Amino acid sequence: MSDIHPSSGPTGSLPAGTALARVDAGLDQSLERLFALLRIPSISTQPAHAADCRRTAEWLRDELAGIGLDASVRETPGHPIVVAHDLGAADRPHVLFYGHYDVQPVDPLALWDRPPFEPAIVDGPEGPRIVARGASDDKGQVMTFIEALRALREADGRLPLRVSVLIEGEEECGGPNLRPFLEANAAELGCDVALICDTSMVGRDTPAITASLRGLVGEEIVIQAADRDLHSGMFGNAARNPIAVLADILSSLRTADGGVSLPGFYDGVTVPPDGVRARWREIAGGDEALLGPVGLAEAAGERGFSAVEQTWCRPSCEINGISGGYEGDGFKTVLPAKAMAKVSFRLVAGQDPVRVRASFREHVRARIPADCRVEFHEHGGSAASAVPTDSPMLHAALGALTAEWGVDAAVIGSGGSIPVVRELQETIGVDSLLVGFARDDDRIHSPNEKYDLDSFHRGTRSWVRILHALATAGA
Repeated sequence: MSDIHPSSGPTGSLPAGTALARVDAGLDQSLERLFALLRIPSISTQPAHAADCRRTAEWLRDELAGIGLDASVRETPGHPIVVAHDLGAADRPHVLFYGHYDVQPVDPLALWDRPPFEPAIVDGPEGPRIVARGASDDKGQVMTFIEALRALREADGRLPLRVSVLIEGEEECGGPNLRPFLEANAAELGCDVALICDTSMVGRDTPAITASLRGLVGEEIVIQAADRDLHSGMFGNAARNPIAVLADILSSLRTADGGVSLPGFYDGVTVPPDGVRARWREIAGGDEALLGPVGLAEAAGERGFSAVEQTWCRPSCEINGISGGYEGDGFKTVLPAKAMAKVSFRLVAGQDPVRVRASFREHVRARIPADCRVEFHEHGGSAASAVPTDSPMLHAALGALTAEWGVDAAVIGSGGSIPVVRELQETIGVDSLLVGFARDDDRIHSPNEKYDLDSFHRGTRSWVRILHALATAGA
């Protein structure tokens, strides 16, 4: 945001100055603790690692208790959740930090340059990097926050505001037990704002807060024509071809200018202010910055919006899969009885997933011939989420990030959907600030996952500044 500028004062003059010095002096010890966490193979989706997930939860509990928080391991039907509190600053705001300790499987193991659970610092093109499974997603990011708490306690003997911590162990396998846990413990976890460190910077050196996430509607449609597959010579042209019906329907979902044709689809959708859009163009570059690395050149969505805008702030309709007829090797002259497609809609703030799903089904049914029938199968649905741009908490965090990194922190959107953000809104009634220090080349979920050393170091320093800034936000 252009009206926020870096602080020019010396570190020692800042309210967080002593704690920042502790972060710098204790970096080696912080890395030792991070490496101890990274060595535990907490792969949540593999039953063989259930004990490792529990061991990770207990390790985090002990670390949080060791810096003065009231920490415990809470049971769920799956992997345990770690909860910790320091509510000593009774007259200050209350923040809830969310992260996850589970990691993705390491396959294919042969593509790793070193064992994935033997962390090391190696030289990279942009400087030293920490290499291990979970280094970026999400253990390294979680530890930036924990190490910031440690430095604040060591420097001041207390935290500048009330802090709760929730670290789950099932984010990488769908998080089936998080929402029930939030519902059952909503009173305990109530707070003023949630902080989530599981996102990325913009480019290499621009810190960012993700303030909006798109929602999702997923639909599978199956069109049935004849009661069996038919010989195309005997029935072709006379019998209805469900693939042709499906193709006509799918092509009708988009308008000539790249928009979505469903009636009422854009009801409630707003366009960001010109200043915000200009800032996005400045930090994200042209369409080629997003599309070039994947071999594309032209933004395919609504005309008048850049590629980044089409993913950060505009809703979409995409065909994710299509099948029907003979799909094996060679050729078979058949008229299929069925055709199927999987269609998803990414939603922005102001859109209702229930209405979008109903509009889509009505659109399809209106185009089904009388001698065909259609089935719909629902594949999830969630509304978008957004933090108000005038939030004092948002602006306080932006100022803290700007002071640490020396460039204006950015407010960005994300084309993806992060379920925990919506779950926190719906169960606890709290907005989230997504502040992450990952970089786009961190290879999360892939072999040789890494987290740049300066992401870890300056990420920790950033949290020290943010917590001090939030302590007086809105005062």
